[in-house]
Amino acid sequence: MPGQVKYLAAVGLLAASTLGAPTPAEAGKEQMFEYAPPGSGVLVGQTERRIPGKQPRRDPALDLPPIDPSAVPPPQPNLPRESLPVPDRWRLIESLGVTERWWDPYNQNTLKGDKPIFDDWFVNVLLISDTIVEPRAFPIPFVPNTTQKPDSNDPFGEINSLVFNQNIIASLSIIKGDTAYKPPDYEFRLTPVFNYNYVEVEERGVLRADPRKGRTRADNFIGLQEAFVDYHIRNVSDRYDFDSIRVGIQPIQADFRGFLFQDQQLGVRLFGTRNNNIYQYNLAWFRRLEKDTNSGLNDVTELPRDDDVFMANLYWQDFPALGFVSQVTAVYNRNREGSDFFYDKNDFLARPASFGDERGHDYDVVYLGYNGDGHFGRFNLTTSAYVALGQDQHNQLSGEDNSDIRAFFVAAEPSVDFSWVRLRGSFLYASGDDDPFDDTEEGFDAIFENPQFAGADTSYWIRQAVPLIGGGGVILSGRNALLPSLRSSKEQGQSNFNNPGLLLLGMGADFDITPEIRLSTNANHLSFATTETLEVVRNQGGISRDIGWDLSAALIWRPMFTQNVVLRASGAMLYAGDGFQELYDTDDRFFYSVLLNLILTY
Repeated sequence: MPGQVKYLAAVGLLAASTLGAPTPAEAGKEQMFEYAPPGSGVLVGQTERRIPGKQPRRDPALDLPPIDPSAVPPPQPNLPRESLPVPDRWRLIESLGVTERWWDPYNQNTLKGDKPIFDDWFVNVLLISDTIVEPRAFPIPFVPNTTQKPDSNDPFGEINSLVFNQNIIASLSIIKGDTAYKPPDYEFRLTPVFNYNYVEVEERGVLRADPRKGRTRADNFIGLQEAFVDYHIRNVSDRYDFDSIRVGIQPIQADFRGFLFQDQQLGVRLFGTRNNNIYQYNLAWFRRLEKDTNSGLNDVTELPRDDDVFMANLYWQDFPALGFVSQVTAVYNRNREGSDFFYDKNDFLARPASFGDERGHDYDVVYLGYNGDGHFGRFNLTTSAYVALGQDQHNQLSGEDNSDIRAFFVAAEPSVDFSWVRLRGSFLYASGDDDPFDDTEEGFDAIFENPQFAGADTSYWIRQAVPLIGGGGVILSGRNALLPSLRSSKEQGQSNFNNPGLLLLGMGADFDITPEIRLSTNANHLSFATTETLEVVRNQGGISRDIGWDLSAALIWRPMFTQNVVLRASGAMLYAGDGFQELYDTDDRFFYSVLLNLILTY
């Protein structure tokens, strides 16, 4: 019979003992059970195959009288309450006996914004200790009358040096609004950084222009890296698309990997989202602050530089494919420091650079770029492309006025994941100037780069600032920089589009050995795009383009599975190519960099 299940006698016995329908004496009879549909109120209906002439048994529950709901009296108002009022919804957890511990950032903590200090105003405190110990070796010049080797005519000194750097970062944010569901109405943030740094080298006249000040330097500085007000202008949709404005010293990043402009600078930024966060935009103006020479932090005791950056960009989520973000950007850099005569903290000339005819120059340059970051299936891709167009009021090599700037840059990092391993490739090309004496400058230079690419600051070439000895008071490449821009410094110098450019080809791999330990390895081959500029400033012909191989590895350990304690140990080596050896007239092919870094975060 449909809807019925026939059970054998043994099953019938079990069902009988459970349901109380047939007696044990009748357990040998075959039973038939119907299952009522869910929600019918009937658990199991039973149909018995009766012995002819025997009356079926009636369920006693069917003889009970119906229940009348009106017979139940309403609750009395003087009964004891089963709940207590609380000041607001954030303090509900206190009624359960949970008390906060100010030193614990992962549980109830007012200092980390878990509940308001009053009304809907929150506070968020951030403390970071960043400690670096860095033994390293790179070409170092010496002044002949101060060298430790007075009988030597070699302009290159001992290559070893040591750096110790300690930053204490303290950030305080005061926020108004329910930030769990929508952008805050107001945010006030202040982030000072307390720095101590110590450097030791083996030659005099390297750390300071005055050789009497020795071969060591200890310095300290307090920089202001953030000081802004963020105002939420309006919401433009029920999904909290918004417009906001931020005024003051604030972080800015022009692209995903910090190729063009990544810094904390004084400015005004209008930003927001549209279409359920599919589109994000920024419109900004920044007036660059002077940097402290030895710490690299913002120096607000000096007047801002006459160097303006105007930026507009648009992010498009899931374009051209789901999981990939595209960005178009336009940046205009207006520099009017051609009349400056500025010495840095160590008494070296920073503006104009001691390069070419050492005359100052103003310039206007527009960067137009496309950047992408995301994945196509299992394949990841980060890409960036820029063209730089503008005018330099004075070419320091040719002496020409009103030189045109025509340069370009392209970089890509594809990668693919295999379980706990990520394999990466790296490609970068920055154009170089192949004719320093014409009226066009073709060497690409950034505004303030901080590239997270091809090993980032684990890489020897990116990490170390290598001076161009015998080519003026400029560096071949800056600290935490990729481009061989021949500036006086990345922090205080001007952009220079008379440079040799760069070609980088590399491979790397990241290994997540455990959830706490990651090993990252990189192997990059570096070469100049052109060498004509180097040959002019060094008065040396036939310089090879080959810079060499940059090999590095970094071990990152997070013992608490979080970012609160991060220990990084890395080592890098530059195996110098022919071009590097010819520039520094050395038989040494190996230059090293070791980085020990401990970060503690609250």
